[in-house]
Amino acid sequence: MRIAIIDESTTRASIIEEGLAQLPDSEIFILTERQGLISRLEAFAPDVVLIDLGNPSRDVLEEYFAVSRVLARPIAMFVDESDDEAIAASIDAGVSAYVVDGLSAHRIRPLLDLAIKRFNAFARLQADLAAAEGKLAERETIDRAKRILMDSKKLSEPEAYAELRRKAMSSNRRIAEIAEAVVTAHDLLGDGT
Repeated sequence: MRIAIIDESTTRASIIEEGLAQLPDSEIFILTERQGLISRLEAFAPDVVLIDLGNPSRDVLEEYFAVSRVLARPIAMFVDESDDEAIAASIDAGVSAYVVDGLSAHRIRPLLDLAIKRFNAFARLQADLAAAEGKLAERETIDRAKRILMDSKKLSEPEAYAELRRKAMSSNRRIAEIAEAVVTAHDLLGDGT
């Protein structure tokens, strides 16, 4: 596992590194400067990012939230103090674990595991949502194609669906693909409704 530790304080970074010492097969990369952070992280390609900010200003927090939005990786963020606004912003930015006043070596490994599990759970939810939205869009396209066939060929709804299904089977394509072709052709040749 490739782990990036971001901390401007080498002392605090060493606490995180100590907490990861027993982690087998891991490669740890410590970044102590914010300059060019995203490009250096992309070059290292970490599996997980641990960020210790101590007592950050709003600007620093926002800068690190921007990093979180760019990277599709589990991110655990450690801060000394926080407020509701910062916590909400971290959630919106995709931070997997936002830990207030919890930087100690013995807590790092469980927090790393938590960040990974929360990130994976959220990624599964996003994938499920995208799949559901895709199926809904396909269903809407099929319904529109059926309406087009019903209007143009004076078919009933079951007959229009059967027509789409027959064409899909004969061309070895999915019904949604055939429906998309019908809708596209109608939009190009018909009145666009």
